[in-house]
Amino acid sequence: MDERWFSVDEIAAYLGVSRETVYRWIEGKGLPAHRIGKFWRFKTSEVDAWAKADQERGQPKTPAEPGSNARNRVASARRPR
Repeated sequence: MDERWFSVDEIAAYLGVSRETVYRWIEGKGLPAHRIGKFWRFKTSEVDAWAKADQERGQPKTPAEPGSNARNRVASARRPR
């Protein structure tokens, strides 16, 4: 059986973070995501491997600091290309 694709909301719940954090991680931390039409989709196996590799490098998963330019990056990550 093939692994199903997760939406932004589903992957945010899976990771225990907000939608905005998911968009920031796509843009700034290389969260593995696939653009299908105008939607982002995720495979949990890819996200798990990404999180494990990042943890092994010792880089904690934390949202951008308040006052950073993250809001602009989030908006650009949402726009269809």
